[in-house]
Amino acid sequence: MVVPVIDFSKLDGAERAETLAQIANGCEEWGFFQLVNHGIPLELLERVKKVSSDCYRLREAGFKASEPVRTLEALVDAERRGEVVAPVDDLDWEDIFYIHDGCQWPSEPPAFKETMREYRAELRKLAERDMEAMDENLGLARGTIKDAFSSGGRHEPFFGTKVSHYPPCPRPDLITGLRAHTDAGGVILLFQDDRVGGLEVLKDGQWTDVQPLAGAIVVNTGDQIEVLSNGRYRSAWHRVLPMRDGNRRSIASFYNPANEATISPAAVQASGGDAYPKYVFGDYMDVYAKHKFQAKEPRFEAVKVAAPKSSPAA
Repeated sequence: MVVPVIDFSKLDGAERAETLAQIANGCEEWGFFQLVNHGIPLELLERVKKVSSDCYRLREAGFKASEPVRTLEALVDAERRGEVVAPVDDLDWEDIFYIHDGCQWPSEPPAFKETMREYRAELRKLAERDMEAMDENLGLARGTIKDAFSSGGRHEPFFGTKVSHYPPCPRPDLITGLRAHTDAGGVILLFQDDRVGGLEVLKDGQWTDVQPLAGAIVVNTGDQIEVLSNGRYRSAWHRVLPMRDGNRRSIASFYNPANEATISPAAVQASGGDAYPKYVFGDYMDVYAKHKFQAKEPRFEAVKVAAPKSSPAA
């Protein structure tokens, strides 16, 4: 099985219907797909790669002193002493930091801020075009998903970026790169390493590689798209495996609802009725923060119980 690769430039041409069908298939069958010819200049992507790698070099010493490294070293030492050790199940072999409009950005390397601002602006436009394609495929009015994320324009959707590196791991059998989970938010756009693999998506009970592809943007649907689509689109479980060789770069951007946004199914099920509750996104995030690596269904139930207390009055 291969994660779908879609030529996004054909969305505006004679092959629009076929391209929409490919996007629908990616959302319905995988929860993941890759976009090529997406309109983001390759020269900009090369600059993003450079400033992200330069930034990690400034952070590398900190990672080597971090808890995952210390924990793994302790396990290896215990193993050498003849002790039986078990893999770590509550840490990830990952160096990360987040950027968004309301936080402090790294000042080094000097080109980081300018490059990432330019990149995020392009990516935000791509996310909104992708959401419009989802609207059309779901039979919704254009802008329905964006409107839900912004509470009808009253609040600004959250757009954040997670810059990650997964350095070479001497014992990938004892720790994970990133534990399996679904994403809490809306539409996630990932600029992943084009040489070092490790990202896997769960498809039909089988872990499948999200193959590195130069210049591509990986798109996956989060929990809120699953709810808005009334279950037609699924947020997929995914994980990152640690690698012995290569430092995997991963830049994931999240187009999420505003915390104040009320989320509920917008699409209609063939059988009628709604498969998901109505709730405030900020309430969902409170639950997700505590249960990220657990099944998503109890999270929906938890906010369903909380909804009467948290939802704004009709």
